[in-house]
Amino acid sequence: MPSQQILRTQVLVVGGGTGGTAAAIQAARQGVETILVSEGPWLGGMLTSAGVCAPDGNELTAFQTGLWGSFLRAILDREPSGVDHGWVSFFTYQPHTGASIFADWVAQLPHLQWIQGYEPQAVFREGDRITGVAFDGLSVYADLTLDGTELGDLLALGEVPHRLGWELQSQWQEPSAPLEESPLTQRYPVQAPTWVFYLQSAMDPGAGRVAPPSGPSPFQQALQGYSPHAFIQYGAIPHQRYMINWPQHGNDYAQGVIRLFESAQQRQAFLREAHAHSQQFAQFLSHHLEHPYELADSLFPSRPGQLGGGAFALHPYYRESRRLVGMTTVIEQDLLPQGAVAPLPRDDTGQVSAIAIGNYANDHHYPSGDIPLAPKSMRWGGRWTGTAFTIPYGSLVPKAVDGLLVCEKNISVSHMANGATRLQPLVLGIGQAAGMAAALAVQQGIQPRALKVRSLQNALLNDALAPAAVVPFYNLAPHHPDWKQRQIEVLEDPSRYPATGNCPDLPPCSPRLGKAEQQRLHTVQGRFERCGPNHYQIHLDPPGQTPWSLVTLHAQVHDQLQSLPNHASIQVQGWFNPAGGWIRVHALD
Repeated sequence: MPSQQILRTQVLVVGGGTGGTAAAIQAARQGVETILVSEGPWLGGMLTSAGVCAPDGNELTAFQTGLWGSFLRAILDREPSGVDHGWVSFFTYQPHTGASIFADWVAQLPHLQWIQGYEPQAVFREGDRITGVAFDGLSVYADLTLDGTELGDLLALGEVPHRLGWELQSQWQEPSAPLEESPLTQRYPVQAPTWVFYLQSAMDPGAGRVAPPSGPSPFQQALQGYSPHAFIQYGAIPHQRYMINWPQHGNDYAQGVIRLFESAQQRQAFLREAHAHSQQFAQFLSHHLEHPYELADSLFPSRPGQLGGGAFALHPYYRESRRLVGMTTVIEQDLLPQGAVAPLPRDDTGQVSAIAIGNYANDHHYPSGDIPLAPKSMRWGGRWTGTAFTIPYGSLVPKAVDGLLVCEKNISVSHMANGATRLQPLVLGIGQAAGMAAALAVQQGIQPRALKVRSLQNALLNDALAPAAVVPFYNLAPHHPDWKQRQIEVLEDPSRYPATGNCPDLPPCSPRLGKAEQQRLHTVQGRFERCGPNHYQIHLDPPGQTPWSLVTLHAQVHDQLQSLPNHASIQVQGWFNPAGGWIRVHALD
């Protein structure tokens, strides 16, 4: 029997996904000895190894703070052709670009040890305190352990109280929750994962055409309502590669999805089926698209004996996991707007307990189709966006167990609310807050439940490398000179947070650009047209060209677009996105 290597550290993060990576980086940046154990060779999870290189949520300039803002700026610097390629997101990039950013950040940290290729096998526990984790051939003991696994595996291994599946409306009176169990809730206890893959134009025009499989196809309605061109441009990334993460009769897969939470053998069986399902979808597309496409085989590292690699992500895009029973549980009402923003969460003392911001609209994926959800979207900047909300610190802290924090989709959240809290930029923010909380708790010699939330908020706002907002304002850009002070004012007096989500009496602050984005900026002239509430176009000079939609992520430009007279002559600076048919406006005159 091989000997078991034993390591000791202050903070242990298990899982190299979006939240785990952020948590480990933040804890180590605070000077705390940290070990990060990941299953695979890439860090970043949803943003990299799962192939979702078209992030959703927190797209407005005001919400590009913390590690999410740092990651986005690094992407803009490292992608020579920019990020305006697909129509599902404002930012699309190559998977290896994202992975290289996280790897570079980790390499710069002397207090962080990254160990690859290990899955957790057991959790060490002394009474009500987690003390470490056992892997195959490795044991790590830590003052604090963070569960950053994709499926909340430490919660099960450590017998930490957690939830899995739906809650009925009778539990929390959530408006979108079901009144009773149904075939949907029983067949799909969690949202469908997706094994993402990428296509590219076929080098050999005949290579992308193969004989269609005989018999009916589960993908027959995948393109219904979309032209082949619109479909392929959905997740376009640089160098004419195309992310396929398609919910409509596409590569979402959830047959027997509960197996992900059963034995290792059952999980592996589900993964083989999900991977095969995506392969079959790729074959279907090779026959049904207008032009020949083939798998983009060079995007992900291949690993002998492992699923994924080449054109396929290293693992599925998991939308839901086991969910902690925490000191606070986020439910649907906590995310719904009263005005244009959700109310700020409070702890038992009445203090604002927000530690991360999000704005994505609630979104649930089931192979049977969409379900009705309470609205939490609005038109802003010429297009639809989600209304803002926050995550309270108590949702990261177990209700009855010490020595543990969570930092992924496994926070204490209802099944319904998970549809808005699971998105990549927000999970980066959750991970950053968890890593900061772990560092502060270790430095103070206390358990996370004893940490004063105000000290955590101050640490996030004052972080030297990636200061993170804890109060969402639509018009308060992170480079505004009053940014931190306006955040603090609301923490000290929550009544100062308006239902509009706009910081009152704010001096103007022009949008800021990095050097790389500035070099890609275009200036055009034309005639402005107001097509409806918060819906704008520009008819470019000379006349006769197809008009372009005008959209923006900057509050100052948003205000200008609202006040422009119809048919005015304007000059626009921005970036063209042919897939979306819009210009992302940086400034206008």
